[in-house]
Amino acid sequence: MLPAATVQSLMRADHGDPFAVLGLQGPDEDGAWWLRALLPGAQRVWAVAAEDGRVLAELQRIPGSELFEGTVVGPTERFAYRWRVDWGSAQAELDDPYHFAPLLGELDLWLLAEGTHQRPFQALGAHSMAVEGVQGVRFAVWAPNARRVSVVGEFNHWDGRRHLMRLRRECGVWELFIPAVAEGVLYKFELLDAQGAVVLRADPYAFAAELRPGTASRVAVPPPAAPVSPARAAANAFDAPMSIYEVHLGSWRRADGGRWLTYRELARELVPYAAGLGFTHLELLPVHEHPFDGSWGYQPTGLYAPTSRFGSPQDFKFFVDAAHEAGLGVILDWVPGHFPTDAFALARFDGTHLFEHADPREGFHPDWNTLIYNFGRAEVSNFLIGNALYWLERFGVDGLRVDAVASMLYRDYSRAQGEWLPNRHGGRENLEAVEFLRRMNHVVGTERPGAVTIAEESTAWPGVSRPPGGDALHGLGFHYKWNMGWMHDTLGYLGRESVHRPWHHDQLRFGFMYAWNENFILPLSHDEVVHGKRSLLGRMPGDDWQRFANLRAGYGWMWAHPGKKLLFMGGEIAQEREWNFEGSLDWHLLEHGPNAARHAGVQRLVRDLNAVVRHFGALHRRDVDPCGFEWIRHHDKEHAVFAFQRRDDQGGVVVAVANFTPVVRHGWRLGVPCAGTWREVINTDLAVYGGSGVANGERVAEAVPCDGLPFSIAMDIAPLATQLWAPAP
Repeated sequence: MLPAATVQSLMRADHGDPFAVLGLQGPDEDGAWWLRALLPGAQRVWAVAAEDGRVLAELQRIPGSELFEGTVVGPTERFAYRWRVDWGSAQAELDDPYHFAPLLGELDLWLLAEGTHQRPFQALGAHSMAVEGVQGVRFAVWAPNARRVSVVGEFNHWDGRRHLMRLRRECGVWELFIPAVAEGVLYKFELLDAQGAVVLRADPYAFAAELRPGTASRVAVPPPAAPVSPARAAANAFDAPMSIYEVHLGSWRRADGGRWLTYRELARELVPYAAGLGFTHLELLPVHEHPFDGSWGYQPTGLYAPTSRFGSPQDFKFFVDAAHEAGLGVILDWVPGHFPTDAFALARFDGTHLFEHADPREGFHPDWNTLIYNFGRAEVSNFLIGNALYWLERFGVDGLRVDAVASMLYRDYSRAQGEWLPNRHGGRENLEAVEFLRRMNHVVGTERPGAVTIAEESTAWPGVSRPPGGDALHGLGFHYKWNMGWMHDTLGYLGRESVHRPWHHDQLRFGFMYAWNENFILPLSHDEVVHGKRSLLGRMPGDDWQRFANLRAGYGWMWAHPGKKLLFMGGEIAQEREWNFEGSLDWHLLEHGPNAARHAGVQRLVRDLNAVVRHFGALHRRDVDPCGFEWIRHHDKEHAVFAFQRRDDQGGVVVAVANFTPVVRHGWRLGVPCAGTWREVINTDLAVYGGSGVANGERVAEAVPCDGLPFSIAMDIAPLATQLWAPAP
């Protein structure tokens, strides 16, 4: 018989070692095997042989409890059995979860404890599998300081007594195999935490989650590992064209009634749209599960779960596959820098500061009221790096854009003196975050060659997109960095009335002083069209004609400029109002209203710019190489005219000319690097784009030295326009 204290502990669900008393125990000194089951609501319970269903024993209720126990005498070794349960209204047979041996292997336990498991998601979380011919789900969760952990869900009436887990003390992981649990079932972990409180937590490694306002995890089977595609790897290379369309899936377009489009509907609508405009990649604002729509996904609670707003993990995989079939790469915004304080998620997960720092001077983000991961804890770093690999391998995405890297690198980020703790050397750098980012980039580079990582890093931290070097702080190993300085200066310049631009000429020139310090992406992202900043078109000065002309000239300048390109959705149709995540883009602008032709013209220009960048190697092959660029004219402040040439490594050349005043420059002579006929391949002032139609067609280069070059052409420079010239074939 079980001691009364043990019975009461099981009934209170605070027993820390249920496998020591439940299931098959023995044999005792009399040769008897004890069988025990905790089955709340059962009327009678029998143990029956697994192979033929014959009754081995009827278990008796332990008075005052929901525990049943009985004995079997005779067997000399452990035997297979099942429970036959009379629930009062019906009988059923079920397998006993306490019959099964531990499932996590020694290597998994070692690597989890060490924090070096490349794929911790294969060991932790909920995994459908068959054990000893029995189908079910193996649950595992890291909660080293919990006193007890149970799996609760739809399959056990959310009753924490029914499925108490086994603690693997080697690594602080609790595990349990529960027979007959089906895919799609909702579940959580119920913990008796380190403080003695009973709390419910979503699974940090859940592959799917309940749609908000629900917060449960959902049993799901992730896609199998996707092989590395040589074609995708080539499309992500430094010398390939990269033009990224940044998208918030919930507000790109809405269905009738304002509902979200599903992943599969987006595959049918968004994918061909972006591909048709010539973009090479889609970048998605975070698709991790998140409880608050207004965070746009940047406060995730389910890093391993594609948000259920738009469908299942399989639906998301369908979307990625459709993008690849259309020639589009998929980049995901990834948020390892902070996480929300929601009680059902990671905060004080087991009653201690498990994932976050305990000291708010290290562990709390004042800007976002979120918590900061403890990057120095091996298991936490492992959780995050495994997550990066999960999205790249299981969904085959092409890259990760890491959000808010600057906030990770500096301990004093957005903090006043006295509100932060220095590192072990007394400095402001977060050495643990540096090591985490380096390790993440190393793992991605070695385990998923061809994928790219991109840093949104807004400071002058050295070597963000360079391999780690001798200096402990230099080189983070990213492939690309967003050029926030370029964005700020360019939008600042374009936002000025043209009459003032000659006095701010250096705003556009300055970016070339550091354009190759990093491998840059030029971003006009979602952050530039919210919170009162106005839309891109709304930032442009002048009347309607000038506003559209300025925007077109700015796009021409951006696409001609060294660096990969990124444009947030709506920019391609010259959205009038700021982005609103609660509705659709204003697609009606393309067909209705006094500026419909101009909106459609901007859309056509973006398509043609993408086509030109793809076609001319000079505009993409040396984006990250200073040898591919040379100024032709950069000192003409009076006329606000700029000119430069782009070259590839195969003899290709393109000359860009930008005029940021509304004045036509007739017969303007400009130096070019070679003789022959030159043709205008892009002119943002063409009537088809909504411009005034000052065009050139072709011009023959004359042997008239100009701008330090041996040849020159006389052209008409269009007002508020960028023109691209290339030698005629």
